[in-house]
Amino acid sequence: MELRRLGRTDLDVSLICLGTMTWGRQNSLEDGLAQMDYALDRGVFFWDTAEMYPIAPQAETYGRTEEIIGEWFASRGQRDKVILATKAVGPGARFRHVRDGYPKFTREQLTQAVDDSLRRLQTDYIDLYQLHWPERSVNTFGKLGYMPNPDEGDWTPLEDVLGTLNELVESGKIRHIGLSNETPWGVMKFLQLAEQGIGPRVVTVQNPYSLLNRSFEVGLAEIAHREDVGLFAYAPNAAGVLSGKYLDGARPPGARMTVFPDNTRYFTPRAEEATRRYVTLARDHGLDPSQMAHAFVLSRPFLTSSIVGATTLEQLKTAIDSTAVTLSPEILAEIEKIHHEFTFPCP
Repeated sequence: MELRRLGRTDLDVSLICLGTMTWGRQNSLEDGLAQMDYALDRGVFFWDTAEMYPIAPQAETYGRTEEIIGEWFASRGQRDKVILATKAVGPGARFRHVRDGYPKFTREQLTQAVDDSLRRLQTDYIDLYQLHWPERSVNTFGKLGYMPNPDEGDWTPLEDVLGTLNELVESGKIRHIGLSNETPWGVMKFLQLAEQGIGPRVVTVQNPYSLLNRSFEVGLAEIAHREDVGLFAYAPNAAGVLSGKYLDGARPPGARMTVFPDNTRYFTPRAEEATRRYVTLARDHGLDPSQMAHAFVLSRPFLTSSIVGATTLEQLKTAIDSTAVTLSPEILAEIEKIHHEFTFPCP
């Protein structure tokens, strides 16, 4: 397993990161434990979770994924073998069950969020702590262009947020910080504040990146390269869409989009044809479509690690095995042709 440096830290992480968001809803405790065992055995020791998991989020299962990871730590005794990342939920009316109100990144709420995650995870430190999405109004989750929102309300000043994260680092509860679903402005603002001595330096930005959504390349890729704040990519297989299994309206039993049909991010009007083209390209070259999608993400120079989530061990094996796939210049050129025609079908 190839290793990549985590920002400007002294930590190396596995190129593949184990995603966990299905554990506790689509997947059982036993499934989660088996996936963690398998991943670590294959050299995947970088794991990502979030306080709001499992997906789709609901009050009844909130925090269950972290609890399953905590069960693994308690039963296996190998916490020191894992680089663990988790995230603090951002604002949203659907998360009013979180911390008895509307989630924000205040000092009180972030401190409580970290303490609650540590308890569920049965550990005394988190290697990478991330803000799941910005508190301010931004163009994320299917929005490509930014439009000012006069009704965004008050949001915690970033210098206050970074100051709180600095306290948590100094306490030893977290080691490093990262952002998620963030914009170029947000990343550079956090970096500017860190340079002013207000708090720790951001080491990663966890944003979507796949053949169906390469919007990271527009502004964030240069930041990742020049500032050593690498992409921590989620949905590299576009929630399974790039496998081709949903083409022509197919909904396989037990598949994520069958179980949660409200998730339409990768079913935009142009997504079907773009997916068909990528799937056909892979098959024409004797490649598994999912592995071609993963291999493309892994080939990006601005990538730190790619998060793969699976509901079965076979899917996890397929994703990890993609590290052995090298895309030829011919395939990469064909990918660029398709991308030119279908540039941002699923932002």
